[in-house]
Amino acid sequence: METTIILLGLVAFIVLLVLVTGFRVVNQVERGVVFRLGRAQPQVRQPGLRVLIPLVDRMTKVNVQIVTMPVPTQEGITRDNVSVRVDAVVYFRVQDPMRASIEVQNYLFAIEQVAQTSLRNIIGKSELDDLLSNREELHRGLALMIDSPALGWGIHIDRVEIKDVQLPESMKRSMSRQAEAERERRARVIVADGELGAAQKLADASGIMAQTPGALQLRLLQTVVEVAAEKNSTLIMPLPVELLRFFDKATQTATTAAQQETAKELKDPPEGPRAVGESERPALDEGQRHAPEAAGTGQADVVAARTTSDVRSA
Repeated sequence: METTIILLGLVAFIVLLVLVTGFRVVNQVERGVVFRLGRAQPQVRQPGLRVLIPLVDRMTKVNVQIVTMPVPTQEGITRDNVSVRVDAVVYFRVQDPMRASIEVQNYLFAIEQVAQTSLRNIIGKSELDDLLSNREELHRGLALMIDSPALGWGIHIDRVEIKDVQLPESMKRSMSRQAEAERERRARVIVADGELGAAQKLADASGIMAQTPGALQLRLLQTVVEVAAEKNSTLIMPLPVELLRFFDKATQTATTAAQQETAKELKDPPEGPRAVGESERPALDEGQRHAPEAAGTGQADVVAARTTSDVRSA
């Protein structure tokens, strides 16, 4: 009786052992690789309840989720001889669980070492400006360098990104001075362009005012109105040189008109008694010519001739 109980207990233990070791659950994010007597089975176990042969099969579970692996900070010298410290991050996942379990002993450690060496190579081949501004191309190159050996391990590199670039303090100060100089240059160019545009507009406005002098007076009155709007007790009115030139030009025009009018009056005198005397001047001249001829007749004849001429002139 006791022997039967022992046998039944032994059978129950064996059955329980089979149940415990023969049934395995594979999660959704995992894939199972079965080794039967040390030999890998070609079929990968999918998620769900799987049955194994106790004491014969051994299953290794491989996570197929995307793994985020930070790359430790690497110090290197760029191609333009600048010492920098760069850290990055790698995103990858297991694409072939069979290769990841067989081809490499520890694929996580292997990917980390490959990422570090690849990052150092990228630092040595790149310039400082590329590390700071042209990171997209560096990301693609770094991902290609890591993906080349990882592809044979059944691992797919999703993406690689450089997180931070640490520069020496002296380099930071030099770059700050360079940035300030560049900003100053741009500011001066912008100010010069503004002055050029303003000068051009002022030249156009002065041309218009030169054609219409009244516009200058209107502008002066507008300025006075703007100044008076501030409720100032003292009002200073500037007198531009152009306004003096305007008055000078107006004066010269009036003087020229008066001179032309005077010259016209002198050229065409009005009719009157003096005009009659002028018309009789040829007769007087003729009498004066005959006077010397009659000088021998006596002094009385000369006096008589002059008297007659004076009468005619009157």
